[in-house]
Amino acid sequence: MNKIGFDNDKYLEMQSKHIMERIKMFNNKLYLEFGGKLFDDHHASRVLPGFQPDSKLKMLLTLKEHVEILIVISSFDIEKNKVRSDLGITYDMEVLRLIDAFRGVGLYVGSVVVTQYQNQPSADSFMKHLNKMGIKTARHYQIPGYPNNVKYIVSEEGYGKNDYVETTHPLVVVTAPGPGSGKMATCLSQLYHEHKRGIKAGYAKFETFPIWNLPLKHPVNLAYEAATADLNDINMIDPFHLEAYGQTTVNYNRDVEIFPVLNTMLNMIVGESPYKSPTDMGVNMAGNCIIDDDVCVEASKNEIIRRYYQGLVDLRKGLIDEEPITKIEMVMSQANITPEFRNCVLPCLERAEKTGAPACSIEMPDGTIITGRTSSLLGSSSAALLNALKYLGKIDHSIFLISPNIIEPIQKLKVENLGNNNPRLHTDEILIALSIAATTNPISHTALSQLPKLRGCEAHSSVILSDVDMNVFRKLGVHITCEPKYNTKKLYHK
Repeated sequence: MNKIGFDNDKYLEMQSKHIMERIKMFNNKLYLEFGGKLFDDHHASRVLPGFQPDSKLKMLLTLKEHVEILIVISSFDIEKNKVRSDLGITYDMEVLRLIDAFRGVGLYVGSVVVTQYQNQPSADSFMKHLNKMGIKTARHYQIPGYPNNVKYIVSEEGYGKNDYVETTHPLVVVTAPGPGSGKMATCLSQLYHEHKRGIKAGYAKFETFPIWNLPLKHPVNLAYEAATADLNDINMIDPFHLEAYGQTTVNYNRDVEIFPVLNTMLNMIVGESPYKSPTDMGVNMAGNCIIDDDVCVEASKNEIIRRYYQGLVDLRKGLIDEEPITKIEMVMSQANITPEFRNCVLPCLERAEKTGAPACSIEMPDGTIITGRTSSLLGSSSAALLNALKYLGKIDHSIFLISPNIIEPIQKLKVENLGNNNPRLHTDEILIALSIAATTNPISHTALSQLPKLRGCEAHSSVILSDVDMNVFRKLGVHITCEPKYNTKKLYHK
């Protein structure tokens, strides 16, 4: 656990150099579609241990003077309040978070493009809100027959109807809160408008996964399939690259399927497409920076199982149907793994069965499994968290880190004054109580100081945890999964 399999410094250097080379290919004006997450790419950091969640941002900062950010959001995602699952916020709020984050490091955000626009009131309201804050917006409309009616798309009635976004930097990074936002269409629409104005701009794609120069069924690439099961993405050999160069590379079905259409569009827009395959369009150097394949293989297998459990929980909550689960089960079969590959699962379930109540387990950096049970004072996740801190701080298990005299008044406050039915302390409450105890108790202070060591640890719960507990584990960097069942038989769960 916590072994390194990826050289992040090498990645930053190679990636920056490769993008600059691509900018020069296109007369110093490149629209770069950024697939995946530009900020907080936790999927990449989980399957490529050593990859930093902000690696792409750091790479862009090396090109800071050349970069302009264009953020794309689908009006349909605004309308249905689509949520970014890893952060628990809606896509429109994620746009605001991204703008703040980019500005916070000195990157210029030019505009926000609302795609697939059809006069939705929620989209109008969002754009009005952005405009009031001084953020420029543009509308890109839903085009009939997209993407197959190329002649209509590449015309004044198609791309020509979209708002043109004026950009001022050589590298325009087109990013979004999540997949399916319309990044590629935005890039091509901009190319159309640029060439109308005599600017010979180019297009390239920065998609971290699947990694083109890893084998098709490598667990890193399989983990990508599991992560996008709801989109029905399938990794496949790039037939265009194989035909053009005789080289086997990996891409995914949507890019392979759209490539003939995309290439036709590029030919119509710029006169001649510079690309012979979807792989040609990419600028991803991640595959060249893996330094320990075994570490990445194990990490990716764990990620596949995490996605499986997340899918089961989403199914239990009614957020998805069974199709993504079936897809992930197929991926697990291809990776030759079962949920028991995840070391923290069985000890958790065994503790729950033994106590007849919810349980939680956390795998320590040295491989030791620490469990926690439900009690009158603490929920199982809170108990497991305290037990883990004791283990890491070499504190005897029998020692109380927090006096019951501190916990009981908090419980009384929760029930009698705040109207909670559950008096047990959640993980955020137990950490606050531990922080208070640490001001006077050296042992509690020792336990509290162990929190950073939990980052990267694996954990499992025998029941679906509250959003509060899930968020605490997420912020601590603990990779938590849950069995797809609730602690109670109630129909409404917070």
